Amino acid sequence: MRKTIVCLALPGVLGMTGCAGVPPLAARQQYADRLAAQRNWTPLTLEAGPFALRAYVPARIRPADMLTLYIEGDGLAWITSSQPSSDPTPTRPLALQLALAQPAGNAAYLGRPCQYGQAGQGACEASRYWTRQRFAPEVVSASSEAIDRLKARFGAQQLTLIGYSGGAAIAALVAAQRHDVVRLVSVAGNLDHQTWTRLQRIGPLSGSLNPADYRSALAGIPQWLLVGDADRIVPRQVADAYADGFPAGRQPAVRAFPTYTHSCCWAEHWAEIWTALPAPAGRP
Repeated sequence: MRKTIVCLALPGVLGMTGCAGVPPLAARQQYADRLAAQRNWTPLTLEAGPFALRAYVPARIRPADMLTLYIEGDGLAWITSSQPSSDPTPTRPLALQLALAQPAGNAAYLGRPCQYGQAGQGACEASRYWTRQRFAPEVVSASSEAIDRLKARFGAQQLTLIGYSGGAAIAALVAAQRHDVVRLVSVAGNLDHQTWTRLQRIGPLSGSLNPADYRSALAGIPQWLLVGDADRIVPRQVADAYADGFPAGRQPAVRAFPTYTHSCCWAEHWAEIWTALPAPAGRP
């Protein structure tokens, strides 16, 4: 049986923005820049494959063996249920907020292909990489290449990957192809998009890799799946289906936060949540 750990939820407030109130791209970029600058972090643009990915890192880096890398969610992928966004830059870069809230150790942030002003250019000319093909092989490969550059910048030897929402899928798919990931943490993560699309009654993510198909490569990595029982965007059943497919005794631990939604209240209490995670112990 998979072990489920129920955590006491901490109080928080969820702020939602309707379609009519979506900020323009420039405002979304400035918001991320401002969040980073408040903690003395600086932006980077990492050329990787056909994409240019946005990253944020501390202005002053102290090399260390371990780097915790936060991967952004899908962002503003859709305006309506049938109309893709013209630019998937998130209105609230929650993975960046998590990275900035980490209380100790080296951390860095990695955006997703086509976010932060890359939409409409080159490979991002069409919306396929933030809709149906958001987890395409070339997306995973580019993300891993960008991670290599961040790892070198920090002088790191080992990685903890933390993915928010769709960023958890990228984190898992990247980890399945690498040997330096010693801990994998999913925050409201979409780790089985076939289960997700079935639950949401939407079309399949054709052309996307599915982390659930890589369980054998991921079974040796300690994994923690953080889910909100009030999450209606990526329901808890997605994490349960992913975890249940692992062999007995090697199933990821699911930590449930009873009142948390997809966006609340991870960032508000990330320092406590991060501190409570077991320290990475390496891979067998």
